[in-house]
Amino acid sequence: MKSLSLQSVSLSKKLAFTALFAALCCVSTILIVIPLPNGYFNAGDIFVLLAGWCLGPLYGTAAAAVGSALADIWSGFALYAPATFCIKGLVALLAWLVWSGAKRLIKNPALDVVCRAVAAVLAEAVMVAGYFLFESVLYGFAGGAAALVGNTLQGVCCAVGGVAVVCAITPIKAVRRLFPALGTKNE
Repeated sequence: MKSLSLQSVSLSKKLAFTALFAALCCVSTILIVIPLPNGYFNAGDIFVLLAGWCLGPLYGTAAAAVGSALADIWSGFALYAPATFCIKGLVALLAWLVWSGAKRLIKNPALDVVCRAVAAVLAEAVMVAGYFLFESVLYGFAGGAAALVGNTLQGVCCAVGGVAVVCAITPIKAVRRLFPALGTKNE
């Protein structure tokens, strides 16, 4: 069977999947919510990570940034939308870049889960740092520090969830055909 590359996927499919992942990021952020004293925990970052891994750096970044920012707007946190746009876009981008670089270093496809885990943890650490900096500007250092625990909990849970989901769907041949960026083959 002919191998698919990211370039072989039509632009219309790329845009459709970008919109789909933006919607998944938005809906999972809004609907899967656990309130915390200083904010809330949501499952949105699971789909932010998946957007990066499934769609690659350009389309994954766009989907994560737009979907997550829309969730902030619709949830009444419009003040956070510009920061969320940048932070979540960066999370998706880093998830793909770190995973892509790690899989080149770790040539064994059986260890792909390690590459995904490293990428997820580093990307989520950037999320925690990004919101800490943003909230420190808004509310002072104490305000930024107050949200660290909640953001760290969200990052850890979503990193675990994202890695679990990507490891579950990657072996499915049809999924790899739809999302060539997801493949575990070393280029």
